[in-house]
Amino acid sequence: MSISKSSLTSIPTCYATVSIGTPTTPLPQKLSAIAGAGFQGIELGFPDLLSFASQHHDREIKPQDFDALCDAGKEVAELCQKNGLKVVMLQPFANFEGWKEGSEEREDAFRRAKGWIRIMQAVGTDMLQVGSTDSPSALPSLDALASDLRALCDLLSPHSFRLAYENWCWATHAPDWKDVWSIAQRVNRPNIGLCLDTFQTAGGEWADPTTASGLLEHPGGKEALEKQFAKSLEELGKTVPKEKIYILQISDAYKPTTPLDKEPDEEGMRPRGRWSSCLRPIPFDGGYLPVVDVAKAVLRTGFRGWFSMEVFDGGPEGSDQEWKDMGAYAKKAMRSHERVLEECADS
Repeated sequence: MSISKSSLTSIPTCYATVSIGTPTTPLPQKLSAIAGAGFQGIELGFPDLLSFASQHHDREIKPQDFDALCDAGKEVAELCQKNGLKVVMLQPFANFEGWKEGSEEREDAFRRAKGWIRIMQAVGTDMLQVGSTDSPSALPSLDALASDLRALCDLLSPHSFRLAYENWCWATHAPDWKDVWSIAQRVNRPNIGLCLDTFQTAGGEWADPTTASGLLEHPGGKEALEKQFAKSLEELGKTVPKEKIYILQISDAYKPTTPLDKEPDEEGMRPRGRWSSCLRPIPFDGGYLPVVDVAKAVLRTGFRGWFSMEVFDGGPEGSDQEWKDMGAYAKKAMRSHERVLEECADS
């Protein structure tokens, strides 16, 4: 499918609140910077809601104090309205699917789900991002994973809410777009779709932060890797219906200055998870992933929905920024968004 420049002019722009400032940066300041750069919507990060709720109530709010979180969420909705921002999605809902039947973890997952649905109502969003589980204890059966997600879809459905399922490239059983698409088909509910991500796709199928080259080691070398990745992207463009893509997240990645250890860290985080947390800049700002190639593949499905900047930019060394000028950074992100679209256009 051809990608005409004119077809890209109506793509709405979104920015993740967790991708600017720090968790303690006041949310109103983040929203002002995002709106000032011309973005139309936000992904509301749960850490930002938690921080805002603690400031709002002048006490520490726990992650499952849903009454307090919903009360603060109503204030967030008003702030977004004042800034002309739509709350596109609540994120990231993690480690939901795949727990053993009857386990405490499974009970907690569904308790959290019901609480997050209440938060969605409070903040005025209709979409919940669910990242593919990275728990080593998750059941390996795709049917079991799909069964849990089907149950979540059924909890969301009475509210006309949708589930955006994202492949996290360090996930236990569903690290690639093909995996989450296969599971979504098994779920077989009208309110499940995909949250695709340039980092998660290229970072899982093309790059590797544990190698000296920064690339996956392919028996056939780099040329074979490029062909394999191009084939996967071509399949994505021809396979996933446009209406089953709910959002495309945009970010690049720095090549680690020293290859990351292949083993999980002390907290059990796998190397791609560590890479994701602090080495993801905006495109064209020092990264090396084929971001435009992934975006083109998604656009070739016919998708023209939300493009959302979700970056975790700690600089090439992965150290935290000082965030002296969030407004300038958000404007740089908007210029990056515009350039991504320019380079995606065939004509």
